[in-house]
Amino acid sequence: MVEAGAPIVAAESVRRSYAGRGGTVHALRGVTFALWPGEIVGVVGRSGAGKSTLARLLLGLEPPDGGTVAFSGRPLATLGPGERRRMRRAVQAVFQDPNASLDPRQRVGSIVGEPLAVHRLAGGARRRRRVADLLGEMGLPRDEAFLGRLPRTLSGGERQRVAIARALACGPSALVLDEPVSALDVSVRGQVLNLLVALHRRTGIALLVIAHDVRLVARLCTRVVVLAHGEAVEEGPVGRVLSRPGRPETAELLAAARWLGGGEPGGAD
Repeated sequence: MVEAGAPIVAAESVRRSYAGRGGTVHALRGVTFALWPGEIVGVVGRSGAGKSTLARLLLGLEPPDGGTVAFSGRPLATLGPGERRRMRRAVQAVFQDPNASLDPRQRVGSIVGEPLAVHRLAGGARRRRRVADLLGEMGLPRDEAFLGRLPRTLSGGERQRVAIARALACGPSALVLDEPVSALDVSVRGQVLNLLVALHRRTGIALLVIAHDVRLVARLCTRVVVLAHGEAVEEGPVGRVLSRPGRPETAELLAAARWLGGGEPGGAD
């Protein structure tokens, strides 16, 4: 689904502003970024740094005010309907709060199977088998009882696993994970992170992790981009950036998180 030699998604000098109560808010000020096949990249920054805005632009949910967003080397503005459909299959999102991202009226089987129906990838018994397999990969029950449950009857960890299973249904090349564990209890965060690492190791899927938690990025990612006031102020390998920050904004972010380093970055326990 992605051209060889091209990043899956990329942003070149993108700008995005919003009208706020106190005037114009400049969410992004000329940010350049690329996610390549097989990478696990973290985008970190304080609240208001522009992290989620960058994610929305890369997903094609919003257009930039300036600059270019591209999929597989092609600017999104030039993509036709078929190519946009291909992008939506290739780049899937998992949002922070599964309570908000899952339809409370849909049952688990319908939630996970919906992308297969929308993209006409599987139907009938084949779709049901695919849904059961996806749930099994997420460590969830595959039986009819679980498939028939509503989101409100699930735990927070179960809901987020269902959201990840839905995102994987189309066999994407990349997942954009916007604060994927911040709404979960501490006791289940590690389980979800371990699932993501296992998924990456098994399939080679690229992961873009949007987070304010440097510990999460140190545990999961190999490359990190630091945003501050809408600008990408530092980028590099996780181990180097978090142990020897080159910019004061990065050092301040680490100090705010009381980051003491230690451990081996780039993989969950």
